[in-house]
Amino acid sequence: MSLSPFHRTRIKVCGLTREADLDAAVEAGADAVGLVLYDKSPRHVSPERAGELARRLPPFVTPVVLLVNASPALVAQALDAVPNAVLQFHGDETPGDCLAAARPYVRAARMATGFNLLDFALSHPTAQAILVDAHVDGYGGGGQVFDWSMLPASLPRPLILSGGLHAGNVEEGVRRVRPWAVDVSSGVEAAKGIKDAQRIRQFCEAVRAADRRCAEAA
Repeated sequence: MSLSPFHRTRIKVCGLTREADLDAAVEAGADAVGLVLYDKSPRHVSPERAGELARRLPPFVTPVVLLVNASPALVAQALDAVPNAVLQFHGDETPGDCLAAARPYVRAARMATGFNLLDFALSHPTAQAILVDAHVDGYGGGGQVFDWSMLPASLPRPLILSGGLHAGNVEEGVRRVRPWAVDVSSGVEAAKGIKDAQRIRQFCEAVRAADRRCAEAA
């Protein structure tokens, strides 16, 4: 998917657990916020808590519910609690599993040597986007950056860049990869699950600066 040099990179702040952090993300200009319904994550929230946080969002800021090999019952609970959510499948879900929820979804891919991202994207033609993250033990990127040169020149689905991003490296990531969106979690934290409002603001400012430089260079 080719992007205009004047494309505005969307921003998702993931792993929110507190009202103050959600408000900080919205104030900084985030387009989406991530709510983690994976009980092994330090950023885990219950479906009920996810619903409380999502109801605080203003219009046009999208709640994204992150799931890892979730049971159909948990998926149903998530959709009931956050009815306007986009789902993010971050485990070993098959294309059929993703389709079964009958909701807009993002599919996460863990980048490793030999992994064919193009084939992976083609196997999920109904995904709204493919999110690329570092491959580590367990699920999630562990706050690690992967080798961006592993990414193909284009994909049939919009690309979300994730994995170890922070205000100090996201500008380079945007300029090199030109993703549809970027996703940050640990890179804007004071502690696991506790965001830092200043770091969120600096991250969003760095993304906007990268967009401006890309437009100027066009």
